[in-house]
Amino acid sequence: MEPYIHKVQYYETDKMGITHHSNYIRFMEEARAAFLEQIGYSYHRMESEGLVSPTVSVNVEYKKPTTFNDIIKIEVEIQKVTVVRSFWNYKMSVNDEVVCLATSSHCFIDNNGRPISSKKASPALHELLTSLAKEQ
Repeated sequence: MEPYIHKVQYYETDKMGITHHSNYIRFMEEARAAFLEQIGYSYHRMESEGLVSPTVSVNVEYKKPTTFNDIIKIEVEIQKVTVVRSFWNYKMSVNDEVVCLATSSHCFIDNNGRPISSKKASPALHELLTSLAKEQ
């Protein structure tokens, strides 16, 4: 997969000129959406098939601050997929120096907010994500 590239914008920084910590979660979502588009399964396609995948948890470890105009390379991988959840890893770096490591987990629900099996709702997506997962 191609890494996702994010250029830090001025409005994403705080008074000290450092990227505000909350923005990294947005960067993760942007990178995850780009990953899904690369494999041919955009959020729009998932939702059109009746499958929604909200965030359940996020863990972020900040290694080094980033600032305005930094170019953050975000590498995304699927750690694990079950029929009801997906687990993702993120490595963010600037000039090949790691600035942030993160994970997120997401459940699968239907358009009414009820838990649903990804294997039943979208067998093709479930199989694709499972085949790309680090843990089988």
